[in-house]
Amino acid sequence: MPSRLSRAWRRPTLEQIEDDELQRSADQAGCRLLASQSDRAVCSLHGELRSVTTRPVSDGVSALEAQLYDGSGQVTLVWLGRREIKGIEPGRRLTVHGRIGRRGDSCVLYNPRYELDA
Repeated sequence: MPSRLSRAWRRPTLEQIEDDELQRSADQAGCRLLASQSDRAVCSLHGELRSVTTRPVSDGVSALEAQLYDGSGQVTLVWLGRREIKGIEPGRRLTVHGRIGRRGDSCVLYNPRYELDA
């Protein structure tokens, strides 16, 4: 008979539950997970914005950057020449479309098209 400790060990963590829910949400939106995408692939991703910041790029041009998490990985969304976009805020779920690139070790989508969840 399993001990109470072994039963507790098998319980999923809150993070695992949230990851599973985000992955199901991406599937329902008709999107593949970031972890299954190859570099330079044109893709559609669905997830939750974890952070949104404004960064200077060069020559005084700023960029809006957001971290999108889909339950399998995180991608940086970069809108060049934008300081803000209405509806792009932490905690918001959305679907983005674009070409995956690399910036160092992380994935990035520049100027992605997006659809905000209701």
